[in-house]
Amino acid sequence: MENLKERVTIYQVAQAAGVSLATVSRVINKQGNVTEATRTKVEETIKRLGYKPSGLAQALATNRTTNIGIVIPSANYVYISSMLSGVSEVAKEKGFVLTLFTTGHSREDAIAMIEKVIVSHVDGAIIFDDELDEADIEKINSYSVPTIVINKKVVGERTGCVNFSYTNALAKLVQSYYENGGDTEMTFIHLHNCGRLLSHCERRFIAAHQEIGKPYHIMNVDDSYTRTYRDFTNYFQNHKKGYYIAYRDSIAAAVANAATDSGLRIPEDIQVVSLVGTKYAHILRPTLTSIDLDWQEVGKRSMYMLIDLINRNLEEKSYKFDANLVIRNSTKH
Repeated sequence: MENLKERVTIYQVAQAAGVSLATVSRVINKQGNVTEATRTKVEETIKRLGYKPSGLAQALATNRTTNIGIVIPSANYVYISSMLSGVSEVAKEKGFVLTLFTTGHSREDAIAMIEKVIVSHVDGAIIFDDELDEADIEKINSYSVPTIVINKKVVGERTGCVNFSYTNALAKLVQSYYENGGDTEMTFIHLHNCGRLLSHCERRFIAAHQEIGKPYHIMNVDDSYTRTYRDFTNYFQNHKKGYYIAYRDSIAAAVANAATDSGLRIPEDIQVVSLVGTKYAHILRPTLTSIDLDWQEVGKRSMYMLIDLINRNLEEKSYKFDANLVIRNSTKH
């Protein structure tokens, strides 16, 4: 560790060469307005100090920071992490740096994050937050920040969107269940403060039952594997049959594990579905029936669209992904 050199900065190069930061940046980016003698002096200084150009040098010369702001509700959820992986892959390929802005579970907190995006002087933004509405997105547009919004239909001169739908697949699941002789009341597991995506799915679940005249049940749980497992372990002492639709794999796993540890069989006694399926739907035993969406592709598509939007080359400003129901071992059909 003692032999590691401290990173040489562009400021040190400018000071050692006796020139301005802008001059060093123009030399690095091979731009004009620099005499041959000055160019040679700067290049020799760079070589002598062992300087490696950073994004700041390019930013000074091009007025571009190559920085993209990403607004998300949390990086802890697997599907959000998958989306970020897709964004990051394209950003790395195209030479962009990402800055994350994580919001809480309130509109006020989300708006505060927008303010931070604006003052950070990013070249563009990708926003995925259920708490924001069109007026909030327009606030970014007023500052001419190219923006791709995920899961909200909004298109403008400097705005595009990537949308997806879980509700169609969910409605088909409800219909198919009863068409195939389902005789157990379906239960939708409601999580507190989980945004509009879950709310949309819950409303579609209710509507699908009302359309075919079937009863249903809504159960409230905390957004915690441990507490959900504990609550369902107690619940299954008196309930030996059931069909449960959970928001995410972790909650679905809590229900399935509580059932198994209570001596119930899956899927003979208890059936479980994960709404937002991730890689864990394949790993858990039994494997989870889920509604799957390629979140990494959502991230990639969002980043590619944003780059085109920044360069004013984006022709189709709206793109939609469809989630698909995948039947696995946690349900009979």
